[in-house]
Amino acid sequence: MASAVTPPPQAVTSRGRRRTGATPRRLPYLLIAPAGLLMLGFIAYPVLSVFYYSLQNYNPTKPWRNGFAGLDNFTRIFTDDPRFWGTLTFSLKWVVVEVTLQLLFGLALALIVNQTFVGRALGRALVFSPWAVSGVLTSAIWVLLYNSQTGISRYLADLGIGTYGTSWLSDTATVFPAAIVADLWRGVPFFAILILADLQSVPKDLYEAAEVDGAGRVRQFVHITLPHIRDAIVLSTLLRAVWEFNNVDLLYTLTGGGPAGETTTLPLYIAHTSVDAHNFGYASALTTVAFVILLFCSMVYLRLSKFGGDAT
Repeated sequence: MASAVTPPPQAVTSRGRRRTGATPRRLPYLLIAPAGLLMLGFIAYPVLSVFYYSLQNYNPTKPWRNGFAGLDNFTRIFTDDPRFWGTLTFSLKWVVVEVTLQLLFGLALALIVNQTFVGRALGRALVFSPWAVSGVLTSAIWVLLYNSQTGISRYLADLGIGTYGTSWLSDTATVFPAAIVADLWRGVPFFAILILADLQSVPKDLYEAAEVDGAGRVRQFVHITLPHIRDAIVLSTLLRAVWEFNNVDLLYTLTGGGPAGETTTLPLYIAHTSVDAHNFGYASALTTVAFVILLFCSMVYLRLSKFGGDAT
């Protein structure tokens, strides 16, 4: 009786390896596919919707005017909307001042709490605590502090500094510094946290070798500390610049964009255009322009800073 023909053992083994080897390679992608699709939907749909409505005249209160507008909204932005240029200029000013001050104070605090001293754990907790407070609560705190009847100005008036009833948020000469201080209180810990995390990874023997060579604190900071925390500084400044550019809750609660539009950023102007004026088509066009500006500036900044590259 003829025996059944069986494939060579080597062929079986190779085919089995191919089958079992293909599945483990695909398995990670299959496992993350549901979450990836959900993230793509949550991100792609709003972005595409904004791009779509930016080409439309869309105002629910005036449906008879709705329809395809083409590039009319963008033409109006660049040629017939002085508020756009004013809010964009103030947004850039706000970002530069805020991020610069937050970086300097955050770096100083990170260097301080990185030292060994009695009560360091409590000091770190106090430094980082403002970052745990929500933006709305931060705004409420500073609204109370700037209240002309019960806030800081009243106590300063009791000491003979200033006059009673002074409202720093209603004066065009003081509203910008007052808003800057309020946002610094919450933004500085962000830089301190990221920079401190990077400071912990700097090898201690480098400082010991530098001391043996006679390098002082300043030279150690310039030649050892800064090169090691460069990427942390670049990343934190980029993230914070994007967040500050899109900052709406603090300024909306503190000033509402006033007085006389002095503190209206571009995102706040977009919020007023969409929520208050119900002009969602034009607001979408403004959002698209803001998105392109942020994307371009981020790419240029990362390119110039050589993020992830050698410090040299």
